[in-house]
Formats: sequence, structure tokens, C-alpha cells
Amino acid sequence: MKRTCLLAVAVLLVGSLAAQKETLHSGYPIDPVPFTSVKVTDSFWGQRLKASREVTIPLAFSKCEETGRYENFVRAAHPSDEYKVEGFSFDDTDVYKTIEGASYLLQTYPDKKLEKYIDSVLQIVAAAQEPDGYLYTARTMNPKHPHDWAGPERWTKVEELSHEFYNLGHMVEGAVAHYQATGKRNFLDIAIKYADCVCKAIGNGPDQKKLVPGHQIAEMALVRFYLVTGDRKYLDQAKFFLDARGYTSRKDAYSQAHKPVLEQDEAVGHAVRATYMYAGMADVAAIIGDSSYIKAVDKIWENIVNKKIYITGGIGSRHAGEAFGDNYELPNLSAYNETCAAIGNVYVNYRLFLLHGDAKYFDVLERTLYNGLISGVSLDGGSFFYPNPLASAGGYSRKPWFGCACCPSNISRFIPSLPGYVYAVKDDHVYVNLYMGNRGELKVNNKKIVLEQETSYPWNGDIRIRVVKGTLPFTMNLRIPGWVRNEVLPGDLYRYDDEQKLGYTVTVNGEAVEGELQKGYLQIERKWKKGDVVEVHFDMQPRVVRANEKVAADRGRVAVECGPIVYCAEWPDNDFNVHNILLNQHPSFQVVNNPDLLYGICEITTDAQALSYDAAGRLVVKDVKLTLIPYYAWAHRGEGDMEVWLPIEVGASSAQPQKVVEQEDNGFFNH
Repeated sequence: MKRTCLLAVAVLLVGSLAAQKETLHSGYPIDPVPFTSVKVTDSFWGQRLKASREVTIPLAFSKCEETGRYENFVRAAHPSDEYKVEGFSFDDTDVYKTIEGASYLLQTYPDKKLEKYIDSVLQIVAAAQEPDGYLYTARTMNPKHPHDWAGPERWTKVEELSHEFYNLGHMVEGAVAHYQATGKRNFLDIAIKYADCVCKAIGNGPDQKKLVPGHQIAEMALVRFYLVTGDRKYLDQAKFFLDARGYTSRKDAYSQAHKPVLEQDEAVGHAVRATYMYAGMADVAAIIGDSSYIKAVDKIWENIVNKKIYITGGIGSRHAGEAFGDNYELPNLSAYNETCAAIGNVYVNYRLFLLHGDAKYFDVLERTLYNGLISGVSLDGGSFFYPNPLASAGGYSRKPWFGCACCPSNISRFIPSLPGYVYAVKDDHVYVNLYMGNRGELKVNNKKIVLEQETSYPWNGDIRIRVVKGTLPFTMNLRIPGWVRNEVLPGDLYRYDDEQKLGYTVTVNGEAVEGELQKGYLQIERKWKKGDVVEVHFDMQPRVVRANEKVAADRGRVAVECGPIVYCAEWPDNDFNVHNILLNQHPSFQVVNNPDLLYGICEITTDAQALSYDAAGRLVVKDVKLTLIPYYAWAHRGEGDMEVWLPIEVGASSAQPQKVVEQEDNGFFNH
């Protein structure tokens, strides 16, 4: 694909940074539909978006103030040998990420008070910037005695712990979002100056240093900056950071520098760094049309979905290094599954969909979104998980903030962007990728159409899509989720272990639509008119899932899911030890709607046997009714026992596992 063939998406382009706003080009074969064009009316996601707007982002701003993150910029504007540089070298990014999320909100919920507050924060950020554009408070506030991770001079530890390029990446992402929301250049100009400073200092030139980010994200951010500014040097810098990895002094798997990126075929090392790098590779591949990048990312994706992803869509099984483990190394009680890694997993799968147009990427994305990602934030939006294990014996509770606050601030920027994942467009093809109540305004061949969805998904599989505006021919591509097609995830890591065969029906204005699926999509080609109604029905029943026998932690165990939701057994709903139960060999399930529990959920109940010992030490087996709740909703009623993978064979049942105590600053030493 040539640069001249870049396709338009409906977001804003600064172009030559003139005053007018134009159309941004993504470079991908399929065009995203921006979240500003989709108004969510759904009760499930509407509640999450409301919590983000009213609780999460205000909380993040208050914590930035309370924990001295703003003060760091004030001190950097007036450096002193007296300042003791504390915290983490990447604390600046929590400010940038929260501004990014707040900027997304401004585009859908204009708020002059919020806009004024952000401007006041940006004043202190701008004051901390050095004349040549360098902006890194961990050094600048006390240049003689900077942060321990910063190194004696600029860039000397950027491949290790300084995070100077990581800070740049989040600055750029936040600045672009702020410009798009407000049209103001105050943050954009700060980011341009810092990006230009990095581009001047780092590269292959005789007077430049050949260095790569210790923590990736600058790669994907700089591609976005190129798309916004039209300045080629940012794209070249992103590609340099990718191409130079493995050729500098940093050559370890933890930072994905053990091989050149084009030779990598396995997901290794720190999971967040990895997914940000893979997303950057996809971005560069889309822009420059380099098939070698695409092949490399495809191989890594195959490794993840076949050998290294949890049923919840979580990735990064090891606490040590917040890292991917070996193939099939998927422990439950000690699973790490950082919330930021789930967000990174969404970024990668979304980009691969835009490249390939295959529903399998959204099958992974949806599973991650409904389970291992939103588990990372409480239902009220006010507390957060860093790791997301699949079993607990207590010691886990969401916290309102962490010393290493990457996950809360990442949630702050991700949730408001969610509506942008619902639809996509390519020429005269409209992709319906996620099912939630919404009103979407799309452009098909430069003509506007408006679609409305009505549904109670994920609690049932009935969806109604109405054409509100637009009389023109186009092909509607309805994603038929993998769980409907008897596929837990692409590959053989998980399989359904019951006799059910779910089906689906689709009608247009009451007439049945059939046809062979194309890459997981049912295509409806017709001349649409106002008032046309598409009705979709997915059979939705609880299913039993088994893991590949190579996953030692799950042998003799099964998981239960219904639609896109993975379930777990938790202590408040069961008056017995959920670690010491056995499911029936052929379990039957009842779905119970409970609108008053955990903001409204569907519970699942089934018969089981609880195992215990009597006073004489003899095994006692008791028939019990086991109650399951959605995994994302666990740990809202106190700390205690929880299991996703439930014993169904005698050998899998064991005594209560040893408690794993969650540390407040999980991961700070690995970030």
C-alpha cells in the first residue's frame, strides 16, 4: 500500500498546522470510526462511561495534585539543588494520560470548567520545558542530583529506567487528544518542541546517539504525530526506534531487544512494553506498506492466542518482570495480567483488524474488554487493580491510586475512547464490530449514514440495528462472535467441552438473511433506506470451557462463560470454600437476572459438591448450589476466595491455596 493511498478517517488533522481542521489519514486499509461519532446509549457501557466522567478522571486529577505530580513541574520551572527528587521517573505521564482522557470527554461532553482546569495544568507544564524542548522533571528540577534512574546526563539511561522517551510518547498522545478536543495549540506546541528535541538528538546521524526506548510507546505515538502534523521526521523517528531495537547496548528479552523486531516470533518480556511495540509495528507497517513488519506482528499474535493468553483476555502471567511466561505458562493464583497489558492487547488486536479485516481480532478484543480489562477498575470508577489474577485466597482489593499509577491513569484515557471501537468503514463496507446500544454517524463513500443499535448485550444476544439516515447501497458486515461459532478464541488453547451448538439468525425488515461468513462476518449487501431494521439473534447459554492439556494449572478444571462474559465463583455468594468444590461431570446451569447486585448482573447457578474434613479427619462431601458472577465484578464486596477455573475431576481439587498478598505498588520495580 502506498502513502498516496492512505484512507481518510473522521478525526482531525492539523495538516501544516494551519488554523483549519481537515481530515486525518490512518494508513490502514480499513478506516476507524472515531469515538466522537458514536453516542453510547447502552446501560452496561453507559454506566462505565458515566463513572469515568464523574469519578475516574476527577480522581486522577486530584491524585496528580495530592501526590506532587504537578509540584514536580513547578519545581522543574525553578530548579534547585535543595530539591530531593522522589517518586518515579515516569510520574509526568500520569498528568499527560489524565489530560488525554479528559480531552476525549471534552469532545463528547463539552465542559468549560474542565477545559479551564486543563489549561491551568498546561501552564505549569509549559513553564517546566527547557529552551530546546527537553521536558523531564525527574532531571530538570535538580540537574545536579536528578532522579536515581535518570543518569548523569540526558538519555544516558533511556534504555534502562529513565523513561525519557516513554514520557514523550504519552505527552504526544495527550497533546493530540487535547488539540482535537479544543483546537488549542498549548499542549500541542509543548509536545512538538520535545519531539523535535528527541529527533535532533537521537538517530543514525554522526552527531546523534543511537538509542531506543527502554519502555516502548513513543513508536506508536510518533506515528500518530506524523499523521497529525504531516511532518515526516516523526514517522522516521518511530521507524528508527523499531529498526534499532536489538542493535544497541540493550539486548535483553525483557525489553524485547533480544532480536531485531523483524526476527521476533514469540511474545516475551514485559507485557506492556511488548504490546505497545507491536502496536507501533502495525502502525508503521500500515503507513509505509512494509509487509515484513506485518508478518512479524502476525507471528507474535499467533504465539499469544495459541499459547500465552488467559481466558479473560489477560496477558503477562509473571509477577517477576510483569512479563509473558513460557508457552502455556498460565498460572491462576499468581497470574499477573496487568491492567495496562490488557489495554495494550486491545490496541494490538484493533490495529490487526484494521490491517486484515478479520473478525478473529475482535473476538480477542471483545474477550479482553469485557473481562480482563474492566476488571481493572471498580464499577463506581474510583479504585483499581494493577494485577488481575484468576484465583484468590484473599489479599486483593482495588486501590484508589498507586505510587506507580500507570494503570489508573491508563484506565482514565482508555474508557472514554471505547465508543470508537464499535464501527469501522472500508469503501462501501460498514463493519459492526461490537454490540452495545448506541447512535453512530458514519461516512460511506463521503455520504453520511446514521445507525442506531438497541440491545441488552452482553446479557442476551438480541440486537436491533436501525438505519436512521442514509439511502445508499453499502454492505453491512455483522461480526458473528467466535463464542457463537463454537470458538473460544482463535487457535487451540481453549475449547468448549459441552454438547451445545449455538446458532444465530439475522433478518432485514423481517426477512431472513443467510450466507457464508467472510472472515467471521455475515455480509448484507443492499441499497439501504431510512427505517430499515436489522434484527440479530445470537443463542446465548452458559458454556463449559477446557484449556489445552499443556496448561498445567487448568488440568482437571473447567471455566464457565456465557456470551462474552467469563464467570467466577466468589466467597460472598457461597457459604463454603470455593477452592474445595467439584462440579458435576455434566453440569447444568441456570441463569438468574439480578438487577440489584453489582450494578445489575446475570448470575449463574449449578449443582456441585463441597469437600471438607470432619473432626476425625475424614473427607466429607456435601451437595451445594454453586453461584457464579461475572469475573469483572469480583472483589467488590471485600477480600476473599475466588476461582475462575473450577475442579471437575477429583485430582484437580486441592486444599485452600496459599494467600498471595497484593502489594500497593505492584510493578514499580519493573516498569
